[in-house]
Amino acid sequence: MNAMTPKAKALILMQKLIRLKNADNDGICGCVTCGKRDHWKSMQGGHFIAKGSSSYHALEEYNIWPQCPGCNGFGMRYGSAMIHYTNFMNDYYGRDFVEQMLLDKNKVKKRYKADYLELIEDCKQQIKENLQRIGE
Repeated sequence: MNAMTPKAKALILMQKLIRLKNADNDGICGCVTCGKRDHWKSMQGGHFIAKGSSSYHALEEYNIWPQCPGCNGFGMRYGSAMIHYTNFMNDYYGRDFVEQMLLDKNKVKKRYKADYLELIEDCKQQIKENLQRIGE
């Protein structure tokens, strides 16, 4: 079995961090697309701009928000979740920011192994702090 790459590990930790940061003190967070509220462990870190289509935004906190599994999977591909996600992003960041994100989607953000390792350590520390905040 292959060891996880630093990039893959950073992505998993960033998604975990986003769910924790958006959880209340009881560990509950809401899906940005349908509003369902559930424990952070039952939610996913959904990308506004899909992680596979943009190296530029894949690991940026502003691009990742809690989503329920239904919205993050089927809903983003075939349902109305993308429309709701876009509305959320426009409301939260403003239309100009979102339009710039979409324009930058095809830009390349070169990260080196050291960048991923630094991001991993930062995520681990923030995850630890947030787990303590919610009593886990």
